[in-house]
Amino acid sequence: MKFYVRLFSLNSKSQMQYKFSFFLSCLGQFITAFTSFFSIRFIFLQIDTVDEFTYGQVLLCFSVIMLSFSIGEAVGGGLASFPRMVNVGEFDRIMTRPRSLILQVIIPFFDFTRVGLLVQGAIVLALALPLSGVVWTASKIIGLVLMIVCGAVLFFCLFMFQAAFAFFTMNSLDFLNIFTYGARQFGRYPFSVYGKRILGFLTFCIPLALIQYYPLLFLVDESSHPAYMFLPCLSLIFIVPCWALFRFGIRRYKSAGS
Repeated sequence: MKFYVRLFSLNSKSQMQYKFSFFLSCLGQFITAFTSFFSIRFIFLQIDTVDEFTYGQVLLCFSVIMLSFSIGEAVGGGLASFPRMVNVGEFDRIMTRPRSLILQVIIPFFDFTRVGLLVQGAIVLALALPLSGVVWTASKIIGLVLMIVCGAVLFFCLFMFQAAFAFFTMNSLDFLNIFTYGARQFGRYPFSVYGKRILGFLTFCIPLALIQYYPLLFLVDESSHPAYMFLPCLSLIFIVPCWALFRFGIRRYKSAGS
């Protein structure tokens, strides 16, 4: 454990070495993310609802996805750059150490600049809470927390899923970004707006709807079934295939030769 704490400490010190640069990076993340917020605002200046969801309810979706993504990407920053690590042979060095491979990948690359996205998501959430029209009870607060926490785990798993393909291709497959960075973008709206087929895919294949759309129905009283509150927990099953694919890639891995 001391080894991982040391790695985390060295990573934080290296990112804080140039404080002004770190501040500008966080500020850039914060400002860039607000462009999506303004686009939602401009749309709702022309319409009242999207698929019967109000402005405040859409903001609630947006904030949940943004908070989940910022946490998942901050932790999984090393996985986002994993294809480069494999391609240049850095992963060979990691494999020589008698430590957890996945922790050696994610801890030194924990991205503290994602605090800009995290703050932006928290601000939007603070705006959405009173505008959503949700009558907040203990069960709904628990549901909201589960949406964010399980969503962060799910996005981390998606980065792991994408990284695992580097064992077979030695390069990044950019089209897989649709499940990570793309999900952050189209997750601004309830997934039902994209049609039943997309909603089904995001329910049974990539369970993003389990941490956004279905729990939202419980929050806005479209469904009173208490199971909807715990559906985000069901999305954690996605950890199993992602971890299995990553472990399979490690067993099949051959050095890039750099």
